[in-house]
Amino acid sequence: MFAIKPLAALLAGLTLSHAALAAAPFDQTPAPGIYRMMLGQFQVTALSDGTVTIPLDKLLTEIKPAALAASLRAAHLQPMTETSINAFLINTGKQLVLVDTGAGDLFGLPMGAQAGRLQRSLRNAGYAPEQIDAVLLTHIHADHSGGLSHDGQRLFPNAHVYVDRQDSDFWLNRANQASAAEGQRHGFDEAQAMLAPYVAAGKLTPFQGGAEIVPGIRAVVAHGHTPGHSYYAVESGGQKLLLLGDMLHAGAVQFAHPGTTIRFDVDAAMAKAQRAGEMADAAKNGYWVGAAHLSFPGIGHIARDEKGDGYRWLPANYSAW
Repeated sequence: MFAIKPLAALLAGLTLSHAALAAAPFDQTPAPGIYRMMLGQFQVTALSDGTVTIPLDKLLTEIKPAALAASLRAAHLQPMTETSINAFLINTGKQLVLVDTGAGDLFGLPMGAQAGRLQRSLRNAGYAPEQIDAVLLTHIHADHSGGLSHDGQRLFPNAHVYVDRQDSDFWLNRANQASAAEGQRHGFDEAQAMLAPYVAAGKLTPFQGGAEIVPGIRAVVAHGHTPGHSYYAVESGGQKLLLLGDMLHAGAVQFAHPGTTIRFDVDAAMAKAQRAGEMADAAKNGYWVGAAHLSFPGIGHIARDEKGDGYRWLPANYSAW
């Protein structure tokens, strides 16, 4: 007769064999960086440009240090926080419209490193940059317009670039550079570098606040963070998605403390007022919002916090379709 091993010995053998199979090198391949949802008859794809790690305790203003520290602890975050950089592609069925372009290589990182992954994400989503009909900038900051060009060449060669005229007038006029805050002066050089190829090709189209850019997508005046900062309202089939640009930089802090501002604001008081108004409206009316710096994909709803004076973030329920 065959001898039957005790069950414990058999299980021990299985455990050892499985442990050996798990010994493998870490996979450092970046995630695909796409997330899709339908909005009426439109398809919206969130595209990750990667992340940037920023010192929230040094950048956030108009909040007491103890309140900031408590908010970060509650979210299990450190003051040096890895922050998403999101862009959004809208397929209307007739046009492909990209809202913001990520940082490109303007953060001093090689293309494809921590930031600058938008082109890869776009291709992972099944599109080529040559297919983009229009690029809509919420504003001209490095992490929103830095992916427009590389080495003086347009990365979206067939697209027209749209931006609020107050933003292009401000950032493309070097006379404003000397009077800008010290930490914002480099933005003028970056704006010139990224937009110059489109200006030369006649493909930069400044608009007046509130303009409809394409059917179903219109700009919403949200000046403050920059002189021409804009939201974009995307509407189809009775549904609405409002793309918020830089209304929020640190969701873990600013939902609970919406009066918190950031040193990147050109007009902090106006940016604070815009955020207060938009949070209240989004919570009241329940439409979708998409934000550039909330954890990818940055799509969800804003709700009032019944326990306090702030708000809560309700991220989109994951769908694998």
